[in-house]
Amino acid sequence: MHALNSWKEEKRSAYLYRIVSDAEAGTPRQVLFLELARAADSQADLWAAELRKAGRPVPGGFRPDRRARVVAWLVGRLGVAPLRGMLAAMKVRGMSLYNAPLPHGMPTRADRIDAGRHRMPGGGGLRAAVFGVNDGLVSNASLILGVAGAGAEPGVVVLSGVAGLLAGAFSMAAGEYVSVRAQREFYEYQIALEREELDQYPQEEAAELALIYEAKGIAKEEARRVAEALIRDPDKALDTLAREELGLNPAELGSPQLAATASFLAFAAGALLPLAPYFLFSGHVALLGTAVVTAICLFGVGATLSLFTGKRAFHGGLRMLLIGGAAGAGTWLIGRGLGIVLG
Repeated sequence: MHALNSWKEEKRSAYLYRIVSDAEAGTPRQVLFLELARAADSQADLWAAELRKAGRPVPGGFRPDRRARVVAWLVGRLGVAPLRGMLAAMKVRGMSLYNAPLPHGMPTRADRIDAGRHRMPGGGGLRAAVFGVNDGLVSNASLILGVAGAGAEPGVVVLSGVAGLLAGAFSMAAGEYVSVRAQREFYEYQIALEREELDQYPQEEAAELALIYEAKGIAKEEARRVAEALIRDPDKALDTLAREELGLNPAELGSPQLAATASFLAFAAGALLPLAPYFLFSGHVALLGTAVVTAICLFGVGATLSLFTGKRAFHGGLRMLLIGGAAGAGTWLIGRGLGIVLG
């Protein structure tokens, strides 16, 4: 069954390569994906030979399954780039062509294979932390203002704020854990497939890699030399195939535990800020303190996010203040109304 499934996967890849090639008509990528389709057909022939050796029948033809037909239909209407993750999951290689270029570029000679490999773009973790703090800040501030607007006692407001902090933080952590875990399992599965293909037919993998390098602008002979040099070192070859064919960095698949912990702490930190005045003051002074602390922090979050967007810090801070302020004011008004009605 393993050989039959591999035959079907290669045939499905060849089918999708031709769909992508048609979508890229008139561009250099058209030829690349057409060549990759032929390579996939050749690899399917290898699996067909394995079936014959085992005395098993070889299917007379290939008919794409429903999932492949749906993806093909979407490619024809949306293009390739928006669907690169879906295509990569179906063993369509070369999707790294649609990613933003890495800071260190790619090797253009065999002696440049390791150049810049360990440079990693920064800022992603910091940006996620800022968004986590912002989520906790806005959601818990809105909850506290809504409960306070309904006329609840300070103790009830504090209890509601603590409950909102814990519920939100645990929810964010659980969601992040499941998301990163699923993503990591998908990546590990893709890399395992690549490792198996590298063991089964290394020269075909070298040819695919050379085609991708050629599509990126490397001269044909040099692309072939680079690919063949990489394939001679299995570990280096797998690392490069994952990067160039799958668009993945095997060293950065993500830790579900770390992501969940970071998400919990970021949300909790943000949610604690609007609650802090109620530990220091009481009554209207505490409510006013919550409003002031939330406003200052919202402006600070918006200004910090401007570091990632390239926009002016003041405009970013003001926009975040207006958005968060509207959410808090709306919740306070709703709480006030409910307090009067249920009063």
